[in-house]
Amino acid sequence: MSALPLAPILRRVARSFALSLRLLPPATREATATAYLLARAADTVADTRLIPAGERAALLASLRAVFAGETALEPLLPRLLRVQADPEVQPEERALLLELPACLGLLEGQPEAERRLIRRVLDTLTGGMVLDLERFPGERAEALRALEEPAQLLDYTFRVAGCVGEFWSDLHALRLRSCRRVDLAAWRSEGVHLGRALQLTNVLRDLPRDLRHGRCYLPARELAGVGLTPPDLLDPARWPALRPVYERWLARAVQEARRGLGHVLRTPPREAALRLAGMLPLLLALETLGLCRRSNPLDPTTRRKVPRRAVYGALLRAGCCVREDRALAGLFRATLRGAGLERLPDPG
Repeated sequence: MSALPLAPILRRVARSFALSLRLLPPATREATATAYLLARAADTVADTRLIPAGERAALLASLRAVFAGETALEPLLPRLLRVQADPEVQPEERALLLELPACLGLLEGQPEAERRLIRRVLDTLTGGMVLDLERFPGERAEALRALEEPAQLLDYTFRVAGCVGEFWSDLHALRLRSCRRVDLAAWRSEGVHLGRALQLTNVLRDLPRDLRHGRCYLPARELAGVGLTPPDLLDPARWPALRPVYERWLARAVQEARRGLGHVLRTPPREAALRLAGMLPLLLALETLGLCRRSNPLDPTTRRKVPRRAVYGALLRAGCCVREDRALAGLFRATLRGAGLERLPDPG
């Protein structure tokens, strides 16, 4: 990490991704970090509540054009200053926005093939952010809206995470000789499932916070099937009624994680660090889903975060068997059992 440009900013904003980033091979680390920093800057714009949702969507659309190399950043700087003025923007996010010209310089400095991959994934990610703002223009519980259909939730998880699995696969197949022998179509598909598993985990973990910000990602059609409306979910006492819907999505997240495990196992064993970079977030997702299942997920006071010691424990266990397919699969199953996720309803 220390050899990367903008390493101090990376250390401050990467958070849970920091471990995976440190594990990446040198040949792909800078391109991945560049994509991450630009996506994180766009996400900061999407999340600020000082600016109305419509204006943020327009600003994100302009940033998409900048990332694509179609327009210059300078005309956007006054609007980005408004984002930096939001007191809810964290200091590290504010610092990242100040470094946005340098981040774009990193993008322009990438080889053409990497630049093309980065721009493609950024286009999908920022497009997903714009769509999210259009769907959820309110910022408070009083303006609560929900997705209508399950397909919309699956589309959302692709746009904000599954597409990263494709980028990850394409980038490493491009730069690592050992990965060029992998079935790229299957590897990309399994990478999408891995990304979806991680984002579904975020959706299920963050449900009470999102509800109070006017967003319900659980589909309204499914809620209606158990006699609930989105505003009902603001009451933690409605958890028994919600349980069948919530546990179906827990089961879907586990199903996606099982398919995402295929991405890790398809990664050549000689690329041990790359395997570990995919396996660690998968194991932590299972741990998080277990915490969600053991709590009332509508209660905003309940903490559903994997403790730091468990993170390093998962890293140690995975690191000890990272080259062995059977051992990694066994670790996945053991984590599944430990999280109490073995007997979930069929997600359909």
